[in-house]
Amino acid sequence: MNPSMDPNTGIAYGVARRCATGRQYELRRGDALAVVTELAAGLRLFSRGGTQLTESYGDAQIPPGATGITLAPWANRVENGVWQLKGKKQQLDITEVSRNNASHGLLRNTAYELLEESDSSVTLEGVVFPQHGYPFLVRHQVEYALTEGLGLHVRQTLVNDSPESAPFVLGAHPYLRLGDVSPEDLVLTVNASTGLVADSQLIPRNSEAVHGDNDLRGGRRVSELDLDVAFTDLEFDDGVARHTLAAPDGSSVSLWQDAFCPYVHVFVTDTFPGRAKAVAIEPMTGPANAFNSGDGLRWLAPGEAFSMTWGIDASMAGERGPSGEHGLSSGLSRDI
Repeated sequence: MNPSMDPNTGIAYGVARRCATGRQYELRRGDALAVVTELAAGLRLFSRGGTQLTESYGDAQIPPGATGITLAPWANRVENGVWQLKGKKQQLDITEVSRNNASHGLLRNTAYELLEESDSSVTLEGVVFPQHGYPFLVRHQVEYALTEGLGLHVRQTLVNDSPESAPFVLGAHPYLRLGDVSPEDLVLTVNASTGLVADSQLIPRNSEAVHGDNDLRGGRRVSELDLDVAFTDLEFDDGVARHTLAAPDGSSVSLWQDAFCPYVHVFVTDTFPGRAKAVAIEPMTGPANAFNSGDGLRWLAPGEAFSMTWGIDASMAGERGPSGEHGLSSGLSRDI
């Protein structure tokens, strides 16, 4: 891939390790563009026809607010970095010092290796080696592909190379946007009927039916929201749940997730650099602190693999219907 720079975003494509996030993989199909990073197998940019549909960042930056990174072998947080394995205390590194949690898994600062690449797809792999707090050898494979309908399809697969079963939660941390449409004009819809109630460490303690500011089923203006909340009991249609940002002109961008992802975390913040409000919609197979609560926690047998899928599609002004297609993951498989 020859080095080039997008005049709209300033992103230098195809430059090996001159960016803080390593090599940049540029995927193109029709008017769709995705940029995937070597660091954390992250989604740095997804756009249609030059309209930016995810938040991005500069070449010299690491992902602000964890934007676009993929999460394994856990998503969100582990309380105090502590959990129990067969009655023995496991202590993970504290990576969210302000709340004393182990946050966003073990591959956030890992360079993923290239497995496959084409004009419109790329597959990367990162390895978690046995270490204090997580004594397992697992591989996280992430495939990004632009679909025929010009949506983005992402498949995350965890493979257990350990001699023992390994616990895990998978997730991702994309932020959606609709070009330069103001948050005052954007409406966020999340079709979930249950919210998780968290403490000051953002560790869930119980759950309750959505109500008030946490009820996004009918759509809420982004400018009115200040959220850092996980939801479950999602509304699945044809095997996927869909969460949408919509603009007054009829354009919209949606994140969809398959039935292997029964949780979604919604983070609406005014701290994202250069943005009045930014909206992260994070598909997850389990919630924060699953290693302790057991909620959504899965165990992967030796030699086994697990896949979940999610994606982003858009309906641009003047188009009919969403642009993307979804495909369901196969769940458990062997010998990958």
